[in-house]
Amino acid sequence: MSIYKDYIYLDNASTTKIDDNVLSAMIPFMSELYANYSSSHLMGKKVRNEIANAREQVANLLNADANEIVFTSGATESINAVLKGIVTNSDKSKKPQIITVATEHSAILSTCKFLEEIGVEVVYLPVLQSGVLDIANLKNVISDRTLVVSVMLANNETGVIQNIKGITKIAHQYGALMMTDATQAVGKIPVDVKDLDIDFLVFSGHKFHAPKGIGGFYYKQENKFTPLIHGGGQENNKRSGTLNTPGIIGIGKCAEISLDKMDQDVQKIKKLRDRLEQELLSIEGTFINGYSAERLHNITNICFPNIEADFLIGTLRNICVSNGSACHSELIEPSHVLTEMGVSISDAFSSIRFSLSKYNTEEEIDYTVRKIKEVITNFQK
Repeated sequence: MSIYKDYIYLDNASTTKIDDNVLSAMIPFMSELYANYSSSHLMGKKVRNEIANAREQVANLLNADANEIVFTSGATESINAVLKGIVTNSDKSKKPQIITVATEHSAILSTCKFLEEIGVEVVYLPVLQSGVLDIANLKNVISDRTLVVSVMLANNETGVIQNIKGITKIAHQYGALMMTDATQAVGKIPVDVKDLDIDFLVFSGHKFHAPKGIGGFYYKQENKFTPLIHGGGQENNKRSGTLNTPGIIGIGKCAEISLDKMDQDVQKIKKLRDRLEQELLSIEGTFINGYSAERLHNITNICFPNIEADFLIGTLRNICVSNGSACHSELIEPSHVLTEMGVSISDAFSSIRFSLSKYNTEEEIDYTVRKIKEVITNFQK
């Protein structure tokens, strides 16, 4: 029996439990099949074949070709590789421009700030109160100097989904590349790179029940970029370094499971999310950040006015929720995502993100609602 069985985990936008079948698929590659995939002996060839199969599984999840998938350590590395690689490969005779959105993940924003320091112009577009990008603002700033437009597919704090297909169409009209950080979307909702006509797409395994330390990016083959990491020429010279074989096997298996079970998982999780929202919105004054936009089925960001989220989270004890992005959980400042949406600083500090997975149950949701109502009732006495 696990000593952790009493935790109720509603922080799946931060990271997820490894699927048991994924873990089982990985174990042989940490024990018996430990050869380097580059080796020419029989075990090396076996590992190489299994990696090729995993690459195909990930490609199938994205409706991509296997040779368009590059494995990395995760989304942050992928973002750095793509954005820096595009800039490095660009025409140096004119000042390059990148367009992104003010509500992006810190991996995008920090990379863009670095690129600004070396002479790249970066435009940070605002969002509407719903969290959605106003495409008219994009049309006002994009030009033939724009190298790449980078917009997150689904926001990690609110679940708000952007119109990536429409944004991509505008980017291409000006000859710009289009990249999307799809970390929160891949494995949870259908993501079709061909339908989106995207140039680059970033993903990370630990957000959809694969292990930490493995992720990657899709790139349309005709697009040129300079690799971030040089060395032995692995990943078709796009990302050198010995491959994380167990992680690749794991994310491949997870992609296969996600493709097969996505519809039923979405139905189950959305039902639980809606149940949670309905009950918590019965508390006077509460509201959902980003409610009016299309959102992921597993994330809800709820404001409990006049109660600090940190206090509420601490009081909930064994219920694992978040007051924003886990990457900034130690910073005592309001969520930049919420404040960019026009949420007041006070309400931003009073907002909690609940993010669900296929492993959650109705009993957990009901217990969470009951505990939150008890805390708020006692707080208001």
